[in-house]
Amino acid sequence: MCAKKSIYSVITGSGSYIPSVVIENSHFENNVFMNEDGSVIDTPGKEITEKFEQITDIIERRLAPKEMVTSDMATEAAKEAIADSGIDPEELDYIIVAHNLGDMKSGSLYPDILPTLASRVKNKLGIKSPNAVAYDMTFGCPGWTQAMIQANYYIKSGDAQKVLVIGADTISRSMDPHDRDTMIFADGASATILEGRVSEEPVGMLKHVARTDVDDYLDLLKMGCSYNPEREGTYLKMLGRKLYNYALTYVPLLAQECLSKNNMQLKDVKKVLIHQANAKMDEAILKRIFRLYGEKNVDFSVMPMTIRTLGNSSVATVPTLYDLIVKGKLEGHELKSGDNVMMTSVGAGMNINAFMYKMP
Repeated sequence: MCAKKSIYSVITGSGSYIPSVVIENSHFENNVFMNEDGSVIDTPGKEITEKFEQITDIIERRLAPKEMVTSDMATEAAKEAIADSGIDPEELDYIIVAHNLGDMKSGSLYPDILPTLASRVKNKLGIKSPNAVAYDMTFGCPGWTQAMIQANYYIKSGDAQKVLVIGADTISRSMDPHDRDTMIFADGASATILEGRVSEEPVGMLKHVARTDVDDYLDLLKMGCSYNPEREGTYLKMLGRKLYNYALTYVPLLAQECLSKNNMQLKDVKKVLIHQANAKMDEAILKRIFRLYGEKNVDFSVMPMTIRTLGNSSVATVPTLYDLIVKGKLEGHELKSGDNVMMTSVGAGMNINAFMYKMP
């Protein structure tokens, strides 16, 4: 009896825009940092940045040039992904752009999301086909992974054959200069082309899991006032310790659920591409995942990291990791045909998601 063929979503091209503006930790040594109550933190700036590096492993981050907005970066990443895949962009069925605050201009604190960034990217790419449906995904830092999950539904249903999925953010522009968390965030963009492929064997995107927790976690990431009572505007605010505990509690459980749903064990996973939020947090999450499988010795080589030099670029971190690895640009890491990759993220919502991807 012939094996049954099914439609699978396969990444046929990827691209990234990593901004050229490099900001080292020393840049923040003269910032006047404050506590939530507006009191000044009198710890010397150099001591603050050194402690920050110990906690996050970040030594520098990339910021978008002042003349660029999120949709500009998204367009550059998309151009690279389209070229890499070799498709005709006029054949795209969907263009999905994951972001948080739209085309926030340098020096502005106002999000700009109308028209959608996806429509702006479509226009900047010069795509004329009205059948290329363009829309945005706002799902916090897990936005790109959720957009991939959604695109997979379109392809598996037969509704679409080619989908452009982008994660892009200028998240640094929403940060309060008086909040130490401003040092975590960065800018960037990355894109993938998903195409349908008929196969007897599972390939490409496999099964996923996702969750949203609101009762006790709604305000772990939100917009709020500056810690400086004399400074106007709203800024991204993060309850760091509570967010750390939330991620450490639930991301490992969701990762285990994702593996179980795909009938896999930890040993079946070649790489874990996790949102680059905080190196120490990601390491703690991986340790807990290994512990769930009774493994005391953690193999950190399964978890490539870029946060040390790129910072936390929100929705762009996971697809950037993938793009750098498949292009041979991340030393010590590679992916071959048949390798199983877990892609997972956590962020505002609070949202967590994960999916397994089998390299074609």
